[in-house]
Amino acid sequence: MLKRTPLYEEHRKLGAKLVDFGGWEMPIQYKSIIAEYQAVRSGVGVFDVSHMGEVEISGEGALELVQHLVSNDVAALKVNQVLYSPLCYPNGMTVDDLLVYRRPEQYLLVVNADNTPKDLAWIKGQAERFPQAQVRDASLDYGQLAIQGPEAAQALQPFIEYDLARISYYWAVEIELQGQAALVSRTGYTGEDGFEVYASPRATVRLWQDLLAAGVAPVALGARDALRLEAAYALYGNELDEQTTPIEAGLGWTVKDKKGDYNGKEVLLRQKREGGRKALIGFRMIQAGVPRYGYPIFVAGREVGQVTSGMKSPKLDAYLGLGYLPWEASRQVGERVQIEVRGQHKQAELVKLPFYRGSVHQH
Repeated sequence: MLKRTPLYEEHRKLGAKLVDFGGWEMPIQYKSIIAEYQAVRSGVGVFDVSHMGEVEISGEGALELVQHLVSNDVAALKVNQVLYSPLCYPNGMTVDDLLVYRRPEQYLLVVNADNTPKDLAWIKGQAERFPQAQVRDASLDYGQLAIQGPEAAQALQPFIEYDLARISYYWAVEIELQGQAALVSRTGYTGEDGFEVYASPRATVRLWQDLLAAGVAPVALGARDALRLEAAYALYGNELDEQTTPIEAGLGWTVKDKKGDYNGKEVLLRQKREGGRKALIGFRMIQAGVPRYGYPIFVAGREVGQVTSGMKSPKLDAYLGLGYLPWEASRQVGERVQIEVRGQHKQAELVKLPFYRGSVHQH
């Protein structure tokens, strides 16, 4: 039985095409992936991301536990600040990537939907070494909406009794929504300016209805993937997994050397100095063809890596992709590689990431 978010009936009313997404029955598109994509790039759209998992860590040992779990440095966070970080195993491989919210009384970890059971088991196991920390699965407490696009603030503001202009990128504020406490942060996964709202399931449905009534476009997972790929954001299961370290995935900025011991620290700092086994690259097809997950990458006739994500970019009108090459391979911008697309070797060139910078960088 697939799990459903509080907005399941709303998706059905809109005629959404629903698919199994990590055990959740989620919309892949409403009317058109391209139209939904364009709404976010040029205006504003709203996503149901209520399938994401929420883990609360509280108690006197909370900071020590979170610092042990993640490679980024949580200690410097001020109340209501948000941090992106990988969650690693002792061998440096990636359990998941997540957001850490520093709340007044606790830390809120927002994890990928299909990883929630695995993450929770891992975190609880690690917490045995920190008996003063309490770990709670709070996923059912929250619905979550992402309001994204250059016009996100104008669209959301009428429904929020707080000046959204005062929220900086990767900061949050507690608000009241439908008479209940809620959290709004200036975060997102599209490369555009935007906000994510965590509220009770009932308040989430009401806010969704209000936004759509005000003309905000509903946007589903198909467009979300195109948006995140143009911004070169890693997707767990594609660019990140249990055989990949944050260093290899181009996330070295999240691996801190000036903090105490944490899972994977020794391996990650060694890779930071000496390199990993593979490295994430971005490429643009010279010969037309859609690069898809798992397609082989060749250099000088030899298979050396594989594609992790690919598509035809609506913004750039080009076939783009992410993938891995050996760390020691030449990875200069402009280098030629070949992608095997349906049995044919097609020319591509390495390009600088991200492929596209949206309005997110203006805040």
